[in-house]
Amino acid sequence: MRFENTGIENQTAPLTRLDELMESLGFVRAGQWDYDRVTYDRKFEIKSDVFYLRVQGYAIEGDVGGRHAVIKLMKPLLGKHYYPHGVEYGEGESFPSSLVSQCEAILAKVKEGLASINA
Repeated sequence: MRFENTGIENQTAPLTRLDELMESLGFVRAGQWDYDRVTYDRKFEIKSDVFYLRVQGYAIEGDVGGRHAVIKLMKPLLGKHYYPHGVEYGEGESFPSSLVSQCEAILAKVKEGLASINA
């Protein structure tokens, strides 16, 4: 599921500040990066299902590996994890409405944080 009109897509931020913001909101970047891209995930476990709110971005300046980059964010995604295949975001997926609402609230906090970074 792709979240539309969150206000964070196409926003930019320095990598170190973005890392701090996302970590404060429960996202993990861990090893999910290369020199041009980053992925932040927040995991949700509901009963026996696992879901991930994913925010991806890419460097428009600098190098992610050198921690001196400016990141441009993309549209956030919500996916369901299927062991051992991975995360699916497709149209046929069903997501609990309470989870979608929770993700929207978290994304609103990301937007607020980005506004303070870029102020």
